[in-house]
Amino acid sequence: MDRVDGCHSFSQVELTERTLVSHSDEQLQSVLETLEECRRVLGENQVRETVELLSIAILDLRMKLKGVDNAELRALCDEMLRGAASESASRSKQTQDQPRRPLLRVVK
Repeated sequence: MDRVDGCHSFSQVELTERTLVSHSDEQLQSVLETLEECRRVLGENQVRETVELLSIAILDLRMKLKGVDNAELRALCDEMLRGAASESASRSKQTQDQPRRPLLRVVK
C-alpha cells in the first residue's frame, strides 16, 4: 500500500509542478503581450532606440517560452547568414553574366 501512496504522492507533486509552470508561462505570455503593445505605441511615436531595446526583450522572452537557448539562436543566425551570403554570391554571378542595362536613357 505504501507503493501506491508513493506513486500517488509523486503524481500530486508532478501535477503541482506542471500547474506552477503553466501559471508561470501564462504570466510570461501576458508580459509578452504587454511588451508588444508598448513596442507598437513607441513605434507609432517614433522612439526608435526604445523600440529596438523592447524588440530584444521580446525576442528573449519568446525564446524562454519556446525553450530555445542562445546556442540554438546563434546556430540559426549563422545558417541564415550563410544562406544570405550564398544567395548574394549567386545574384552577383548572374548580374556579371548579363549585360548591364544603362541607368539613364537619352530621349530625343
